[in-house]
Amino acid sequence: MAGPFANALITKLLVTNNLDDEDVSAILSLPIRSQRFDAHTLIVREGDRPEESCLIANGFAFRSKTTFDGQRQIVSLHIPGEIPDLQSLHLHVMDHDLATLTPCFLGFITHMDLRALNGARPNVAAALWRETLVDASIFREWIVNVGRRPGTVRMAHLLSELRYRLEAIGRTTDGAFELPITQLELGDCLGLSAVHVNRVLKELRDEGLIQAERPSFRLLDKAGLEERGHFEPSYLHLSPSL
Repeated sequence: MAGPFANALITKLLVTNNLDDEDVSAILSLPIRSQRFDAHTLIVREGDRPEESCLIANGFAFRSKTTFDGQRQIVSLHIPGEIPDLQSLHLHVMDHDLATLTPCFLGFITHMDLRALNGARPNVAAALWRETLVDASIFREWIVNVGRRPGTVRMAHLLSELRYRLEAIGRTTDGAFELPITQLELGDCLGLSAVHVNRVLKELRDEGLIQAERPSFRLLDKAGLEERGHFEPSYLHLSPSL
């Protein structure tokens, strides 16, 4: 496996899983096909039957659903080290789109190779299964966020979540992280109009909680932002399993 893919995947898995040296070596030996994607490019679309899953080495991706009248809902954001379409290993028809948010460097691992790895290394199989369970936990929190929280609370919650996830893989500096996302895309994450997104970002800036100058976000008062977003990070499960 090429360097950037090894670094991204191992860093992400070791945040939440205990893997031994043989597990790590098995992961590093996976055959991989690398490909660069421009921003806002479909990786796989709803209805596809992929025979490989993608690993993000660099960049951000998202999963989304689109209504019959063309309205998009972004249902998850994905960061380096994640395999956002891992479920296609067992669910053979994609039920949503997976696309790049930013320029991405992706590695593709065949389902045949993933199945062989899972069979040979039970700890790795458990780690990948745990990653899908954490995905589901995040999905549940996003449903509550979009369905039940006011707009400013939604934004504060999302930014707090992203800070935790990116900090865990070493992608933040003093509460700051890069996320090249437009206000329209933030709105698609949060079920808000672009005008409403602009208003709630201004409110959080005026409260002294954040600085937001695309593509960077700086959380000036992390505890205050978490309180504003009714944020409790246990659903991220950011500690190694036994």
